[in-house]
Amino acid sequence: MRTIWNGSISFGLVNIPIGLALATQREDVSFRTLHRECGTPIKQKRWCPFHEREVEADELVKGWEVAKGEFVIVEDSDLEAIALTRSQAIDIVRFVKLEDVDPVYFDRTYYLAPASADAQRRPYVLLLHAMKESGMAAVGKFVLWNKENLCLIRPQGDALVLELLFYAEDIRSKDEIEEAVGGTEVREAELELAEQVIQSLVGEWAPEDFENGYRNDLKAMLEAKLAGEEIARPEPAPETPVVDLMEALRRSVADVQGRRDGAKSGAAAKSSSKTKAAPAKGSGSRSTRKAPARKSA
Repeated sequence: MRTIWNGSISFGLVNIPIGLALATQREDVSFRTLHRECGTPIKQKRWCPFHEREVEADELVKGWEVAKGEFVIVEDSDLEAIALTRSQAIDIVRFVKLEDVDPVYFDRTYYLAPASADAQRRPYVLLLHAMKESGMAAVGKFVLWNKENLCLIRPQGDALVLELLFYAEDIRSKDEIEEAVGGTEVREAELELAEQVIQSLVGEWAPEDFENGYRNDLKAMLEAKLAGEEIARPEPAPETPVVDLMEALRRSVADVQGRRDGAKSGAAAKSSSKTKAAPAKGSGSRSTRKAPARKSA
């Protein structure tokens, strides 16, 4: 597994060699901004509206805005004076119950890879099993990317994972929401129906069951445009009528039950008949445009 940082977990007199590896990655489609007339990618320029001219990289400096239009100039040397030294260890400062840590503090997840040598791997496995048995997680700090990071190390199956954490000052207050919710009463009949809706949708947590529908549709649309197919425009969605809460809950229970019954009958029909392969579509003409070649000086 490729690691982006190598060091150790340190607590007390114990040091466990580990490597930090990305646990997540997005596969979103990205776009460039083009000039419609010629299909050339647009360049972003550094423009000074005061001097009305483009400025070079060596003319730029950082500024901290203290008031509207007023800045404190910050030089690179100022930042170097307080720069943190990249640490080689994650210093554990506390062990806490994993269930006590609200997921709102989780920022990004990394895998902690053990050392390759068996003797160095045993402390990793020991910590993993001890945390699994106790239901505890480790809160630590380390320096990466020139900033001090708060983190939580927790077991996940037969591996340790590291969650980068937001600091408490980074979490926005929800007092306004709690105040609004606290002043609203719920009738017992409404609560019972709501619980029925919840129970009708209860299932096992299987992340592979959930797909990014928009991402799939976007890729399919791009492939269709590449093949020269015409893209159908969707019909405008009708406005949702205002429905009584109790009636909406009753309809929700009936709707979920109906969809489940339909899914069961569909699965039974599919297993009893052979599926036919869809005929291949023609390739069509491509709707792509290349940027014009640069002119030589």
